[in-house]
Amino acid sequence: MEYRRLGTSGLTVPALSFGAGTFGGRGPLFGAWGNTDAREARRLVDICLDAGVTMFDTADVYSDGASEEVLGQAIRGRRDDVLLSTKSGLPTGDGPNDAGTSRARIIPSVDAALRRLGTTHIDLFQLHAFDAGTPVEEVVSTLDDLVRAGKLRYLGVSNFAGWQLMKSLAVADRDHRTRYVAHQVYYSLVGRDYEWELLPLGRDQGVGAVVWSPLGWGRLTGRVRRGAPLPAGSRLHTTAEYGPPVDDEVLYRVVDVLDELSHETGRAVPQLAVNWLLHRPTVATVVIGARTEEQLRQNLGAVGWSLTPQQLARLDAASARPGPYPYFPYERQEGFARLNPSLLPTALPAA
Repeated sequence: MEYRRLGTSGLTVPALSFGAGTFGGRGPLFGAWGNTDAREARRLVDICLDAGVTMFDTADVYSDGASEEVLGQAIRGRRDDVLLSTKSGLPTGDGPNDAGTSRARIIPSVDAALRRLGTTHIDLFQLHAFDAGTPVEEVVSTLDDLVRAGKLRYLGVSNFAGWQLMKSLAVADRDHRTRYVAHQVYYSLVGRDYEWELLPLGRDQGVGAVVWSPLGWGRLTGRVRRGAPLPAGSRLHTTAEYGPPVDDEVLYRVVDVLDELSHETGRAVPQLAVNWLLHRPTVATVVIGARTEEQLRQNLGAVGWSLTPQQLARLDAASARPGPYPYFPYERQEGFARLNPSLLPTALPAA
């Protein structure tokens, strides 16, 4: 396993992390993802640790907290061998303080996560979404207090817009509070929006990407094909509405190239899709999930080898999409590009 620094922090994380969204299996979304119990989860954790995957990611909304509970049971007796990452901020109830990132919400949310996980500290705690109703100063001061109390080690966010993350970092710097070092983001060959605003921000500010849904919400498994219906067992039948939108033509174009590269390299389509991400700047770790040992072992095969620059370029070209404003002038006009070439994904150096 390859290990990388998480942003500019001192924390070293594996290039692949395991997402525990399949643990617990409660509710319409997470029930469709999987219903792994503690015994099965412990076996998956065993396989991960044997492969050097030491970081496990979950959230309080995954199966109404059951994911954290099952993960806590699965790591019992080996807490020192793992890094625990969890998230909070999305609604977990109908009460006025059952959502958001206020001081009144964060402190009991962290305490509840610690109980469910069976631990005294969380290695990486992330805000699951930006809370527009709570002052940023309140959020960063509360999190800093929890770091100083020893309950949290490192801080991150998830699903923030660029201005929201930058404002939070600026307030933390101004008030001498603990900074965010991670941004858990959607990023895949069929979803490259991260590259326009958040990647340059992360590179400039030292915030590492923790990538979720690297297979485009299940579309890059190798089973979704041009001109063919969705496979009968695909979770897309029941969960597509929850995930990121995907342009079908881009999807089929990318899958065509992945198929070609699969024949050339002998690697499975999902392995190729994840390996491409590991070459992208700011990516610290890619969160992989699995319902079965077979799926997990296949996903673990995404590391330990590299695509050639020519093969990466073919995937870059197949997955490229025009940039939104204000980025498209930098793509199309030489004068704009001369002023700020770093804004162009095609100009980004390899990781």
